[in-house]
Formats: sequence, structure tokens, C-alpha cells
Amino acid sequence: MVRSASDTRERIVAAAAKLFYSEGIRAVSVDAVAEKADVTKRTLYYHFDSKDDLIAAYLETRDQPNLAVYRRWFAETDGDLAAKVKGIFDNLARSARHPKWNGCGYLRTSAELANMPGHPAIKVGAAHKKNVEQWLAALFEEQHLIEAPKLARQVVLLLDGSFAAVLLHRDPNYMETAGEAAAALLAAACKDNDQIALTGS
Repeated sequence: MVRSASDTRERIVAAAAKLFYSEGIRAVSVDAVAEKADVTKRTLYYHFDSKDDLIAAYLETRDQPNLAVYRRWFAETDGDLAAKVKGIFDNLARSARHPKWNGCGYLRTSAELANMPGHPAIKVGAAHKKNVEQWLAALFEEQHLIEAPKLARQVVLLLDGSFAAVLLHRDPNYMETAGEAAAALLAAACKDNDQIALTGS
């Protein structure tokens, strides 16, 4: 069966994603990715100029799927805005209880490349985090919350902080606690909005 170039590229990225996420980007060689993808090293380099490009591609493929999962968790959680945002954290905590969970691939990659701020994967990771922040800001703006962009940034900080804490302590309760903090922030913001609406000031 003849494989198309796009199929081969997708298989390489999928193999890289499994290895990079489970073992770390520095620990995984290009040879290991080629072997797992069942391609030659030459074929891998036909599709990717370097390992750096492959790392960036691995993260790029996770951007929209990750956002889609957040949107689904938000939509499927019953309750008001605060409860729905807390639902994202609660679902993340459930994911973190899976034995193969190894934290946020974007944050882990940025930690491994901390001395290389211009690396393409760092740029991809920053763009993904900004996409999450902008999505939250848009949700909060729909509710006419004051300082919606600032609230979104605070929630993202709680998200990323909880990723780090859970990876360090291996205790998903940290994620649930962060969700409670995010819910409290939003409940207070909604209350302030209601008060302003009542007083007209």
C-alpha cells in the first residue's frame, strides 16, 4: 500500500508525540522517532528539516484538540460561569489521575528549552497558551464581566500553576483547589457586575 506524504508526516508526528510526551524531548532521539513511526531517518528528514521542527510540529498538532477539549468540558458542566470554569479544572484533575499523565506538554517542553527562548517550540507553546487565554477572555466578555482579559489571565495562571503543582506532588487535588480559586474569582466578578447593574454606576 502506497502511503501519501501527508499520511507519512502525520505518522511521524504521532510517533514523536507519544515519545516526547512520555519521555521528554531531550531524551528522545530522531532515530527513536523514525523507528516508532516505521520510517527511515532519511524519510523523517524529508518531512522535517530538524528535530527542532519536529518538536514544534508535535506541539502544533495539540493546539486545537486541547482547546476543543476545554470547550467541551466547559459546555458539558452544569451551572453558572464559575461552575463551568471549575468544571475544566475538575476534568483536568480526573485526567491527571491517569497513570500515563505527565503534565502539560507545552510547559514541560518550555522547561526543557528554557535556555533557548527563540526555539520554534517555545513560540508554538506561547501561542497555544495565548489561545486559551483569548478563548476565556471572549467567554467572560460575553458575560460583560469587567476586566475580562485580566480575569482570563488569572484563570490561565491558576491552570498553569496547577499543572506544575500536580506534576511535582503527583496530587490532582491541587488542580481541584485551583479550580475552586478560579470559581471564587469569577463568582466575585459576576457579583460586582450585578452590583454595578443595580446601582447603574
